[in-house]
Amino acid sequence: MSDAAQPTAAEVRAAAEAVKTALDRHLAAVERRTGEDDPAVYEAFNELAAAAEEYDELLYDRYDEVTPFEIPGAEEPLPPYTGPEEPSALSVLIRRDYAVAEPQRLLAQAERVEAADEETAPASSAGTVHGALGVLFGEFEPDEIASRHKEFGLEEGDSTLWVVAAEEPAEPGEWLEAPFEQVDPQRVICRFDVSSVFDEEADDEELRAGVLEDDELELDDDEDLEPLDR
Repeated sequence: MSDAAQPTAAEVRAAAEAVKTALDRHLAAVERRTGEDDPAVYEAFNELAAAAEEYDELLYDRYDEVTPFEIPGAEEPLPPYTGPEEPSALSVLIRRDYAVAEPQRLLAQAERVEAADEETAPASSAGTVHGALGVLFGEFEPDEIASRHKEFGLEEGDSTLWVVAAEEPAEPGEWLEAPFEQVDPQRVICRFDVSSVFDEEADDEELRAGVLEDDELELDDDEDLEPLDR
């Protein structure tokens, strides 16, 4: 970051004061909480996290210094749970993204599947990428594809799994046309997100804090480690 773009000392001080104010508001909300999922506490928590993150950013940009705060990353906190205390049914929503990294490997694997299937029609559907994907996902369970994705020429992207509480099981065929359309975030019991962005943020934090081991940073003899711009 250039000197012209750096925040002023006054801006850093103002951000520090905002953290103090947010701390007071959060404590007051906790002291007045009306239940385990009090929305006032949830709101005060988010305000405190935002204020701490702003201060952390400005402090680093101005003084090249860090804080001990654990700032929430890209994953947004869930809203307060308002579903049944004892759910009698649940839905598990999963999304996994892939890139077709090696089309030829994908095509070859689909052709093997078709060759092993004695009931396959003479006209092969594995000659195109979209046809090969249809063959493989028709043959293998999604979990098996996830564990063997490299064999199929695929590269993992982001993935997420949501567990959602329900009062009772859905009627057969009720949601098949739009499986993710009616998800209520306040009925999400838990969620698990996987993304390379989290790894990048962790690496960035470790580099800023200077905790990387020597064998994790390979530098030329005449190369110095420059401060990391944010």
